[in-house]
Amino acid sequence: MIIDTHSHVNFNAYKGDRDEVIKRTLAGGVWMINVGTKYETSKSAVELAEKNESGVYAAIGLHPIYAAAEFQKIKTDPDEGEFLVKEQDFDKEKYKDLAKSKKVVGIGEIGLDYYYRPKSAIKLGEFKAKQKKVFMEELDLAKELSLPVIIHVRMAHEDVISILEKYSGLRGVIHCFTGTWEQAQKYMSLGFYIGINGIIFKFNIDEVIKQTPLDKILVETDCPYLTPTAEGKDARNEPLFVKHVIQRIAELKGISFDEVASATTDNAKKLFKI
Repeated sequence: MIIDTHSHVNFNAYKGDRDEVIKRTLAGGVWMINVGTKYETSKSAVELAEKNESGVYAAIGLHPIYAAAEFQKIKTDPDEGEFLVKEQDFDKEKYKDLAKSKKVVGIGEIGLDYYYRPKSAIKLGEFKAKQKKVFMEELDLAKELSLPVIIHVRMAHEDVISILEKYSGLRGVIHCFTGTWEQAQKYMSLGFYIGINGIIFKFNIDEVIKQTPLDKILVETDCPYLTPTAEGKDARNEPLFVKHVIQRIAELKGISFDEVASATTDNAKKLFKI
């Protein structure tokens, strides 16, 4: 059994065949954690998990691009949902209510994302401050609920590390890791796993993968995004395709597919308590 620790089958991209995707994923020996990006997709992740007796779990959270959306010009992503990209305040009580489900195994995806950012220095400062504020509110919720966190970080590793250093006892994973080996070491020293997905077929972090201990790696797809090249550039990603990620890690480390699959599944079970 394999666990895709970061999927989005709750997204609009699967509205036409969601049940079929889940059925073939489970039949293929892969479990999934569907991750929310705002209240609506967090709620749909929980509903999807509760609809399926086993093998389907949920994480809930407000993605940083929504936490400070008033400072950005981003179009709605039709693959994600039929909701406008607009600012969403982090309503702690609404998320706590979602977390009452036993199928909720984490808070995420949360974090900092400085990729789409305002140009003026004043607005940039306000933009970063707003994201940090919401990020810390979500970390506080994770601590209150004793749940691990799934952290999205883009062009913001140093700020994320600085914040995490203030939170002792947190558990979690750095989703879609594209940082340096030095940054990976820092995250691991803080008790975090390194999340590896299909970005490795586009962005070279081979040395990080080689050096990261197997007991510190989680595998994920981030589907419907980041499809492994073996499936074709126009193919929609699916949880089953996490097997390509496992195979690539095995090749880089010079070990077997089964060894990587077994270790990363054990890591996921340990972190998310499933």
